[in-house]
Amino acid sequence: MKKYIVGLFVLGILSCARSQDEGTLKVCPGAFSTNSYVPLLIGKTVGVVANKSTNITGVNLVDSLLAISANNNNAFIIKKVFTPEHGFSGAFDAGATIDSEKHGYPLLEIISLYGKKKKPDTNDLKGIDVVIFDLQDVGTRFYTYISTLHYVMQACAENDVPLIVLDRPNPNAFYIDGPVLEDKYISFVGLHPVPVVYGMTIGEYAQMINGEGWLGSAPKCELTVIPMQNYSHHTVYVLPDKPSPNLPNMNSVYLYPSLCFFEGTVVSVGRGTEFPFQVYGHPDYPYKQFSFIPKRIEGASLNPVYENKTCYGADLRLPHDSLFNLKGQLELKYLLEMYNSLGSKEDFFNNYFDYLAGTDKLRKQILAGKTENEIREGWQAGLEKFKKIRAKYLLYPD
Repeated sequence: MKKYIVGLFVLGILSCARSQDEGTLKVCPGAFSTNSYVPLLIGKTVGVVANKSTNITGVNLVDSLLAISANNNNAFIIKKVFTPEHGFSGAFDAGATIDSEKHGYPLLEIISLYGKKKKPDTNDLKGIDVVIFDLQDVGTRFYTYISTLHYVMQACAENDVPLIVLDRPNPNAFYIDGPVLEDKYISFVGLHPVPVVYGMTIGEYAQMINGEGWLGSAPKCELTVIPMQNYSHHTVYVLPDKPSPNLPNMNSVYLYPSLCFFEGTVVSVGRGTEFPFQVYGHPDYPYKQFSFIPKRIEGASLNPVYENKTCYGADLRLPHDSLFNLKGQLELKYLLEMYNSLGSKEDFFNNYFDYLAGTDKLRKQILAGKTENEIREGWQAGLEKFKKIRAKYLLYPD
């Protein structure tokens, strides 16, 4: 059995090593390293935290594990699959409550962690010997997969179930920026005192949650991180699958940290178009050079802001490599420009904005007419403090 598993893994590594991208070795996510984690599953009943983007060269992790087990005389049992926001299919709109969905695994129990509960309960983990976590994060505090990670770690710690995190690249790991979350604004779009962009992979982040004691009254989680091969925080990595319905390409992934602030305002970020998080606009924007009309899109945007209304604004669709080269900080200019261009200032922000920012200071600074440089200056002390914490948990070079 062990010989088979090791052989499978070696083939995967050779495939990565021989695939060159502009002279650089191809990144191998932790899921490729089957000989590092499959032996930890032998003879056990397994739970998996996964979704549609949890793939190994086009094969979903759940299918891969089922096949490995079946080919080794049912060496372990996959019993339950836990799914995050957007569901296992990845086809549910942001914030959509998911209590059940169709799937292709009639013998597995699929449990939503974005429906009636966001944390596995004791009954969910009853009979589970180990949990594998493998989700494609995009490296922002308000992207909820790290919140799901937190609650899975907490549940595993409380129920003495080991957790294995299969690490994946963070496409926005090449910079650290934004205000650090304050305790007053803890929510599912921000559970920890980290900046908006934190520059860590999800495996590194899991180690930080554990090491900093952020699981609350729960003891530390028994955590194993399966690292990647050929990766650094500055590695350009094109995601092979979209991580969620409204991040369809690398343009949207790179722009998401800056444009998501608009979700806490009256401005549309293009939900209900074929290019969400690559444009922004409003019906009353005074400059008419670019426009779009949000429409209902099944599996992506069922009730988009300004549905069937013409929005005027900005088109930020550039080649994704250009966006990577240009970025290295959050872009506040989009937010400030829209705020200054729209006539009514009183209702520009909604109650969600402070939770996305993790503080009320950003909103108050904009209302007070502060410049981008003045706003950024207020972040620096928090960022420097966070960078010292972050350094303790890194697995890859900066």
